[in-house]
Amino acid sequence: MGERQEADRDVVLSVRNLKKKAGGRWIIRGISFDVRAGEIFGFLGPNGSGKTTTIRMLADLVRPTEGSVTICSHDLAKERNKALARAGFIVENPEMYPFMSGRENLRHFARMSPGADERRIGEAVALVGLERRIDDKVKTYSLGMRQRLGIAQALLSDPRLLVLDEPTNGLDPQGIRELRRLLRQLADRGIGLLVSSHLLSEIELMCDRVAIIDRGETIAVGSVRELAGRAAGGVLVAVDDAPAAARVLREAGVAAERGDRTAAEEPAISGDGADAGKGAARGTLLVRVREDGVPDVVRLLSSRGIGVYAVERRRATLEDLFLALTGGGPVA
Repeated sequence: MGERQEADRDVVLSVRNLKKKAGGRWIIRGISFDVRAGEIFGFLGPNGSGKTTTIRMLADLVRPTEGSVTICSHDLAKERNKALARAGFIVENPEMYPFMSGRENLRHFARMSPGADERRIGEAVALVGLERRIDDKVKTYSLGMRQRLGIAQALLSDPRLLVLDEPTNGLDPQGIRELRRLLRQLADRGIGLLVSSHLLSEIELMCDRVAIIDRGETIAVGSVRELAGRAAGGVLVAVDDAPAAARVLREAGVAAERGDRTAAEEPAISGDGADAGKGAARGTLLVRVREDGVPDVVRLLSSRGIGVYAVERRRATLEDLFLALTGGGPVA
């Protein structure tokens, strides 16, 4: 079998030129990407980009105007039941019956999922790590436990594709870490996972590949490392007068912005008179410059009387690319 055929066989979700018109305007203007078996695929977009509408179209909750969705080689428009039988969705917060136990909830949903017997329920419970609490009432569950129970419900149909919309919402750091481990375990079992999240740092830790959409169109698809590498990195420069340093660099045509953290912990500056004034304005700048240009930046600032206290190379992140591509809008 050729490489192209092998790659096609591993695709569990194929989205091609998906479009949606509502109220006389195009709200989705062309979304395309693939999700492969055994990978965690991130789906990112700023407010109003069409991310939620796209996910609802994947679940056949909204019909597209144009384009196609194929799940495990089944066209969603032509073979709806076969396509959806191979997928599990958690589009919003999992809805469970709080006065029933976790097991009773799963038995209830298993009646609507062909082949979901007691053995399948037990396997799903073990996968999400709820064995000790599965017979407790859901009203006693933490948010993280409810999220895992929702994933167990989605696993009852033995899906090859799992779609999770904002699964980390409301979870504390420990809950997010546990969810990340669970999703990786599912991917290792050959399930393809599509995950949307507004936490870009988590997507970078969690996902193998991502798609970034904006204004209803796909603007970037690739591995996390590849896409982050396309973003401009830079250096964090701790100075004693950040506003003045920013002006000097702008005049020299060097891109600089306020840093998101202090280079080398931004050592405290003490003194009185002129030094005290500068201390009040100290800060860190993220300077967009190649590594071989760092000495020139330091010399320039020093020649203008600006003290440089630390310089630290900053690795480009997925967030850098996201903000560059989408104009810096808030993520959703």
